[in-house]
Amino acid sequence: MKPISEAAAAAPPFPYLLRPGWLALRNRVRQRQRGDALRSLLFGGIAVGVGLAIFFGVYWVTWQLLDYAELGDYLIRLGLSWLFLTFLSFLGFSGIVTSLSTFFLSEDLRLLMAAPVAPRRLFYARFLRTALQAGWMVVVFVVPVLLGVGLARCAPWSYYVSAALAVAPFVVVPVAVGCIVTLILVNVFPARRARDILMLMGLLFGVALVVMLRFLQPERLMRVESLPDVTAFFATLQSPVTPLLPSFWAGEALFSSLMGRPDFLHLGALWTTALGLCVVAAMAYERFHFSGWSKAQEARKVRFTRLSGVEWLARRLPLSPSRRHLLLKDVKVFLRDTTQWSQLLLLLALVVVYVYNFRVLDLDRFPQIGTVVKNAYAFVNLAMAGFVLSAVAVRFVFPSVSAEGPAFWVIRTSPVSMRAFLWSKFWTGLVPILLMTEALTIVSNRFLRADPFLQVVGAVAIFFMAFALVGLATGMGALHPRFKAENLVQVAGSYGGIAFMVLAVLFILVETALLAWPSSLYLWHRFRGLPLPPGRLVLMGACFAAAAAISVAVFLVSMDRGVRALDDLDRPES
Repeated sequence: MKPISEAAAAAPPFPYLLRPGWLALRNRVRQRQRGDALRSLLFGGIAVGVGLAIFFGVYWVTWQLLDYAELGDYLIRLGLSWLFLTFLSFLGFSGIVTSLSTFFLSEDLRLLMAAPVAPRRLFYARFLRTALQAGWMVVVFVVPVLLGVGLARCAPWSYYVSAALAVAPFVVVPVAVGCIVTLILVNVFPARRARDILMLMGLLFGVALVVMLRFLQPERLMRVESLPDVTAFFATLQSPVTPLLPSFWAGEALFSSLMGRPDFLHLGALWTTALGLCVVAAMAYERFHFSGWSKAQEARKVRFTRLSGVEWLARRLPLSPSRRHLLLKDVKVFLRDTTQWSQLLLLLALVVVYVYNFRVLDLDRFPQIGTVVKNAYAFVNLAMAGFVLSAVAVRFVFPSVSAEGPAFWVIRTSPVSMRAFLWSKFWTGLVPILLMTEALTIVSNRFLRADPFLQVVGAVAIFFMAFALVGLATGMGALHPRFKAENLVQVAGSYGGIAFMVLAVLFILVETALLAWPSSLYLWHRFRGLPLPPGRLVLMGACFAAAAAISVAVFLVSMDRGVRALDDLDRPES
């Protein structure tokens, strides 16, 4: 053991262990692929827009609170505590999930664990990587918030120094706790099973949070008759804020600096806690990391479920044997992948919240314009249902061809036509998406109490749009496959995925415009009790026919081009 210790002692400092990641990032930037510029421009523009919106929103609110003296200061102080409390919970869960990957499931650990590297140096390198991956999004969001507050209150320079000194240890504390929790979990459960459990728990937490916040009906606070007692209301807001959490320390340190009084006590508490947790985590990983990593190398116990119900249903479908088995394969692979079907829980929660918004929409308070607004909302609902449809399609349908991975070449060389293969992908994605969007459109229009004519138009329109958008996603997924992608999220965010979303948005806008004009014309004449001129009837019919024809054309052309693209694929050189 002594020669290994001497070699480990002579090893370079831990920053050198970060060099491969930096070189990989640099090479990725230099070796640009098709669509990288468009993707960077699109997501960069979105990021800048969101950052500016957060900054100006916080700036305006803080500026308005200047008129309320002590109450405004109290609300800013409470808001900072709530902001950091929210980010604390996010960082804690993100630290658990990220450390599971960086410390136990990363591919380069097999080389590093066998290299003459001291365990503590390896821990600090991996911990820094974990903190950067888990905390960069929080830092990006918190910077415009703190800048908006500081500029609106004309804060001194010490406020910005305190902000930098408070955010850094605030990120480290929950990440260190997350690393310790991950170490315990991996030594109790297999690492890959622990990842599935954590992902499912996170999704369930997100579902519960979304549903809870919506069912609280925060819009009631805008009504004077339903405002609660002010004292009880602020007491409720204050109750989750406890002096024992780092979020409270960060909020207090920043508020004191905002008032021109640097708070070294809470800054000291943040830094000492962060450093102490780093030392504790390093000692724990030095003692138990190897045993946990060894368990993570064990192969997963594969449990092949027969899913007899799915097989019974597939046998009763009018399909050829090859198409039936392709359909069974796709459905079983989807149901066995926890990371895929578990995301449907969050989608279901968002759909419930979306429908519930129409349920509580109180348009009867404005009887003069209520009917007009309801009919206008019916077309907004149609467009939103189309956007939901396209978002689901780009996440689940577009990557379906790439999800085959290297196994695609087995199907490519088998006696199965690419037309049967691609149409199997289409029907597998169409049926659940069509049922979901039809139910979403019909139920929301019923809650909205839209005109019966618009309810029929919306139901028929979403039927055609579902065929068009799912066909477009399937065809473009075949045109832009990425069989070497590490996960399906990368496929959805690729050049082909972005191009699909752009085309889908254009298609939805065109369809909504073609349906809105003749429908509004018909309702206006009916409201006035006037007959429709024959020329207008012809134009209305032409608009409806054009909307249907465009949907059918997009559907058929996309599927045909996708089949031809798969037929033209050659086996890659080994």
